[in-house]
Amino acid sequence: MSDKDDKRARNVAPEHRWPAVFATLVALAAYAILPSVVPLIERYVVVGICLVLLIVLIAYNPHHLTKESRWSRRLEIALAILILVANQVAFVETIIRLLAKHGNGYELLFASLQVWVTNVIAFALMYWVLDRGGPVSRVSVARHELPLADFRFPQDEDHDAIDEVARGSSQKMDWVPNYVDYFYFSLSNSMAFSPTDTMPLTHRAKLLMSLESFGGFVLLALVIARAVSLIG
Repeated sequence: MSDKDDKRARNVAPEHRWPAVFATLVALAAYAILPSVVPLIERYVVVGICLVLLIVLIAYNPHHLTKESRWSRRLEIALAILILVANQVAFVETIIRLLAKHGNGYELLFASLQVWVTNVIAFALMYWVLDRGGPVSRVSVARHELPLADFRFPQDEDHDAIDEVARGSSQKMDWVPNYVDYFYFSLSNSMAFSPTDTMPLTHRAKLLMSLESFGGFVLLALVIARAVSLIG
């Protein structure tokens, strides 16, 4: 893939880099301080690798996501996968500790919250980098040339609504989702355990959302049970 410069095929403002960067830093901080049987040095190695990837990506697109190359696209996806996989390991460990009732109860509840928050951010990053070719493609490629959408947002079908709603639709305003939109529906999927206003369209989107909602349900059920036992 050749570099995509500022001569965009559509009149859509490029997405700002920093919402996704801030969310990534929060996820890495939560993972680094998570009470875990995983040795601290190994967690720091994961965080260090993620930070190196993040710094490279920021240097390539410091403020707005205006260009993309084959290597930057791969780094972007690798960063999201690494954070997600690392947190899934922490998730499994937390579930085992909750079931075995090992360790301080309050520490486990706090660890569960850290894992849950990181999960929301990690899945949001995955949705963000995968949908319609990623954040650069969504604003730089003509709609008829975009990869198939992984998700359908309300704005994608609001063109025939009342005027003040229709004006913000994908068809009339050329609207495209940004990281905040993916974070919101990742959060709602983790709490509702099902799609709310955003619907998965592809198999990979359905599988990712299923994994996220299943994990959120299991974690919440065990946390409630542990909290009840602590109260009792």
